[in-house]
Amino acid sequence: MLDPQGKVIQQILQNMGMNTLKELRQGKYFEIEINEKDENKAKNKVDEMCKKLLANLIIEDFKVNKL
Repeated sequence: MLDPQGKVIQQILQNMGMNTLKELRQGKYFEIEINEKDENKAKNKVDEMCKKLLANLIIEDFKVNKL
């Protein structure tokens, strides 16, 4: 399934220096796949992505879950 919004967001995050970002899909929630073996580092990277771009912290909350 095509996800043009997800691809644009993925490109922006990669341009912001999120080099471990492998894939991002947007729907009711974001599915984020990154290349990071350390689980804590991976969670911190995703948390940083949410704070910098993905979530509007004034009106939205977010939660990071591992699948």
